[in-house]
Amino acid sequence: MTHAPAIDLHDVTLGYDGHPAVHHLSCAIAPGTLMAVVGPNGAGKSTLVKALAGLLQPIGGRIDGLAGRRVAYLPQQASLERGFPIRVGEFAAMGLWQETGAFGGFRGAQRQRVRDALAAVGLDGYARQPIDTLSGGQLQRALFARLMLQDADILLLDEPFSAIDQRTTADLLALLHQWNRQGKTVLAVLHDLQQVRTAFPRTLMLARELVAWGDTDEVLTPENLRRMHVMPEAFDEHAPVCEVAPSAGDVAHGHHDHAHGHAHSHDHVHAHAMSPEGRQP
Repeated sequence: MTHAPAIDLHDVTLGYDGHPAVHHLSCAIAPGTLMAVVGPNGAGKSTLVKALAGLLQPIGGRIDGLAGRRVAYLPQQASLERGFPIRVGEFAAMGLWQETGAFGGFRGAQRQRVRDALAAVGLDGYARQPIDTLSGGQLQRALFARLMLQDADILLLDEPFSAIDQRTTADLLALLHQWNRQGKTVLAVLHDLQQVRTAFPRTLMLARELVAWGDTDEVLTPENLRRMHVMPEAFDEHAPVCEVAPSAGDVAHGHHDHAHGHAHSHDHVHAHAMSPEGRQP
């Protein structure tokens, strides 16, 4: 049995329209990791998750270890269009898209998997209910059912416990731990540091640049938290665009290094680039 490779980020810079939101990030995420991604608002957490999901190409550097691996992405709930006329079972069944295709029908075994997934997240009997009638916690459970059906090796979740009740949070957190015990790599953007301390053994801390990553108790130190919170909140939308210049080594791999067109270090402030969902990165 072959082991999955680590997800390696090599000097990765990410952003929108050339304006960087995450600078020169290098780290390795081992397969089977359960990791929280933390940082202040605008730190680049959602931007990083989008890049790992393949929704955003790096401005510079490269990300290795994702080729040929199934990746599932759960966006912030606020970015979802809840008015679309679809029932809960159909919504969850979208997780089977890779098996059925855009216009494929569902076999009996697949319908049973949808029912099983809904039952596993506490939505047994909700399959025929319109999605727009669900509470915030119920919608998050439906999203987890869809995530479960994708059966991906790598799960990326952006604020999965935001604005939902404690019972739903506990139930869904238990699912994350179950999936991780099955060998899945799980990265979740979180704000509740106490939750991170008690439930996530590994943490990556961002403040537009990497502050620290590793064991949670070694990352969430007073010194690192101070460093994280001194990140400037203001963000200049007229900040210089990063200039990308290919290096000889990376041209051979189809990648580029990037150099800032600035005359100063990375203490500078950049504009709050809006993500495709309209949220700050």
